[in-house]
Amino acid sequence: MKYKVRPYLASLLFAGVAALPLTLVQRLGKICGWILFIVPGRYKRRAKTNLAHAFPNLPPAALKQSLLAVGQLFLEMPYWWVRRDDRELNKQVHCNDWPLFEQALARGNGVILLSPHCGCFELLGPVYSSHYPSTVLFRPPRKAWLQDWIIKMRSRKQLTMAPANKSGVRTVVKTLLRGHTVGILPDQVPVSGEGVWAPFFGKPAYTMTLVQRLQKLTGATIFILGAERNPVGQGYKMHVKEMTSPLPDDPTEAATIINAEMENVIRMMPTQYLWGYNRYRQPREKPA
Repeated sequence: MKYKVRPYLASLLFAGVAALPLTLVQRLGKICGWILFIVPGRYKRRAKTNLAHAFPNLPPAALKQSLLAVGQLFLEMPYWWVRRDDRELNKQVHCNDWPLFEQALARGNGVILLSPHCGCFELLGPVYSSHYPSTVLFRPPRKAWLQDWIIKMRSRKQLTMAPANKSGVRTVVKTLLRGHTVGILPDQVPVSGEGVWAPFFGKPAYTMTLVQRLQKLTGATIFILGAERNPVGQGYKMHVKEMTSPLPDDPTEAATIINAEMENVIRMMPTQYLWGYNRYRQPREKPA
């Protein structure tokens, strides 16, 4: 019974947030981030360490700004998961690079979109799928009901969610072979055996090799994206870069290039990255 009630309550909570104006959602998110800043905790300690390592010259106030951004993302997530107004969504996201995607898709080899956990990355899938069909790979939670609920909430008419397992990877491959688009967050730590150690802001980080293997298999065009959050109530700016050269065959070299591209996006908005994410942890063992 409880597994039926939980998704209903979660949907009700998300719908309540989505019913609010975006400006109010972002202001409330800042309040959540302020609480995260003033209350001691593991996330704050890790964010402080990682931010200082990557950007040692930023002022101390940068940590507070980064945690305020986390709070905004925390409430923007239900807002964009629930909202289905593509016209309003495209009004909020400033992007002049749609012809680049159209040209890449016309080649017929598919498109791979890569973005770090930076800015409001949660709206990249919805805004892109409002123009072109796409499949987004996501890390499934351990609880089955939560995975089903996430798929239901995030899926749209032209947006398919694929869990990061064998079944999901097969879906991603099929999507690319059809000439469509897949979205991946490559700064997630993969399980043991599915990545290599490559530098991320000068420190070894276990990095997925999936992107390089997908491009080698399909010849897909890779784009680097970033969704920068403008001041409250002023929408977002979508940064787009096309990688014109294919990734090298060596997995470590390819992972190093991808990490460098992720760093470039983060440098555009250093206080909007999820610095509290344990990017440098040891990968967990792959289940049998």
